[in-house]
Formats: sequence, C-alpha cells, structure tokens
Amino acid sequence: MKWNWQQADWPDFRYKQAELQQFERDFLQNAGMFLGAYKHCSSPDKEMLLIELIGDEAIKTSEIEGVSLNRDSVQSSLRRNFGLAGDQIKTPPSEQGIADLMTELCKNFHEPLSHDTLFKWQRMLASGRRDLKEIGRYRSHPEPMQVVSGKVYEPRVHFEAPPSKKVPGLMSVFIKWFNDSAPLGKNPLPPLTRAGIAHLYFVSIHPFEDGNGRIARALAEKVLSQSINAPLLTKLSTIIQDNKKSYYDALEENNKNTEITNWLSYFSKTILTAQIYTQQYLDFLIEKTRLYDRLREQLNPRQDKALARMFQEGLTGFKGGLSAENYVSITGTTRATATRDLQDLVAKGALLRTGKLKQTRYSLNIEALRKT
Repeated sequence: MKWNWQQADWPDFRYKQAELQQFERDFLQNAGMFLGAYKHCSSPDKEMLLIELIGDEAIKTSEIEGVSLNRDSVQSSLRRNFGLAGDQIKTPPSEQGIADLMTELCKNFHEPLSHDTLFKWQRMLASGRRDLKEIGRYRSHPEPMQVVSGKVYEPRVHFEAPPSKKVPGLMSVFIKWFNDSAPLGKNPLPPLTRAGIAHLYFVSIHPFEDGNGRIARALAEKVLSQSINAPLLTKLSTIIQDNKKSYYDALEENNKNTEITNWLSYFSKTILTAQIYTQQYLDFLIEKTRLYDRLREQLNPRQDKALARMFQEGLTGFKGGLSAENYVSITGTTRATATRDLQDLVAKGALLRTGKLKQTRYSLNIEALRKT
C-alpha cells in the first residue's frame, strides 16, 4: 500500500475549491461576530473568557491523545502566564507545558513558523516526560513510525510515516509552504483550506516521537489566528474530542493520496461547528458571571462548591440533572441539608427544578443552556 507521502505529486495536495467557498465565507462571518461580541465584554469578563476558553482547549486537545490534565492546574498556569491574579497551586510539568503552548499560540500567532518554534512546542508538550528519547528535535530512530491498533500479534497499521532520515528535509519544505501560504505570504490560501492542509500535511510527516496530534491542531489554530489577525478563541478540540472516531476516520481516509477534498470539507465543518459552540459558550460564561454577581455573598460554601461543579460541565450541563444525592456527594453534607440548600438555590433563581420526589432534578438557570 502506498501512503500520501509516497505519491508522485506529494506534497501538491489537490482539492475542489468550489466545494469549500461557502465554508470559507461562513468562517469569516462567524469570526467577525465573535470578535465583535468579545470586544464589548468588560475587562474582567475578557480575562475570565480567555482563561476558560484557552484552558478548555488545552485540556481537550490533550484528552484526544489520551492525556488527562488537572483543570485547576492548567488555569492557574495560564493566569500566571498572562500576568493575571495568580494563586499558590503547584503546577505539574505536563499542565505547565500545555499552558505554555497555548499561551505561545495566543501571544505569538503572527510570527512565522520555524524549526525552532516546533522544537520549542514539542519540548513544552514533553515537559516532565522521562520515557522519550528525543525531546525538542525530530525523530531519528530507524524503526518505522506507525499508527497501529489491534492485538500485538496481529496489528492493524492505519498509517506509516516517512522514514526518520527524510524528516528534516520534508519539514523544511513544510515550513516554507506554511509561511508562503500565510495571509501576507507569496502564495496565500483561504484560512480553512490552509488550516486543513497544515494539519494533514504535518501529521503525515509525523516528525516527532510524540506530540504530533497536538502540534497539528496547534498549527491549525495558528493558521486561523493569522487569518483574522487575532488570537483564535475556539472550542475546536472540544468538538473533535466529542466526535473523536469521525476525526480519526477522516484522517485515515485521506492519508493514502493527495486528493483531499473530503478531508478539507470535514475539517471545515468541524471548525464551523466549533465557532458556533464557542459563541454559545461565550454567552454561557457571561451569564455565569452575571449569576455569580447577583448572588454575591448570598451563597454558603456548600452551595458555592455545588454551583462551581455544575458550571464546570459547561454547555453539556450536569448529566441527567443534579439530584439531592449528587449534591450530598459533591459537598459532603447530609440529605436534609442538601434539600434545604437546593430549595434555597431555586428560590434565589440560581437553579431550575424539574420532576418530583426521587425524580427531582436541578439545572442551572442559564438562558444559554436552554438555547443549546
């Protein structure tokens, strides 16, 4: 079987541009609407949104690769990185590393891509790792770099990347293409088309021992930020994580040839879905702030802890609704106290109540949740 990098026309990817034009228009329109709404937020709201959105993206892009991170540690690192009010939470290397990468994407999206930039990103992602031989440089091992699944004695090869000895040369060509296709480059491309190609092109080379998927998504976000000349605040990795099988199926479907219209269509739709979700999330976070402002100094510590846990679920809400038993589990209080606390939260307008007796459930009284 031949892979895309073994084709005679590699890396001249082909696609039907006409099928992507409406996606490109929708992206720019959605980006303008989001930036307009974000611009009119208060400074405290902007700071909160920045940390929440970038923090969630850091956590979700890691989850796609099976890496679980602590939300509080990631957000603590981000607050310090952006010079916001910090705390004394001790941050593990993995959380600090992904926070540093997301900060880099946000602050330096406009800078051209280079080998050193990619090496720096990979060092951030590998922070604290002791199992990797090659950190901050391209892979050099002689064994094939394969994406496999199945049993050890009967593996299924989903993709095999170019031999390590070819990687430096291939990456030099990739970096030149990336910079030439930028908005002010020699051969600029539309944002969604460029983002989709950048992602697929990079993972097809698979230049690092680890971190390739996260860096590919970071490159796509760098592309989109450059296209709107502003940091991209999006829930792209949330949408990918929620539909991870479709993501990997689309990659596998398009790693054998250089005609990639299907991949660009899939990736464009995913980005547009992420934009809509992010706009809803923006509304959600603003309403969250307003709710807390209205209830300031009216909540006891148990209620505050329970609400924070519910808000952590974001637009998906607390699965099945919050029950009194859930409240007891979250706060460590008694059933009787939980019932009184929940009734009080309903009376204050913080929660909505549905059902009766054992089927009673509570949800956040947030307009943004009722629109999703």
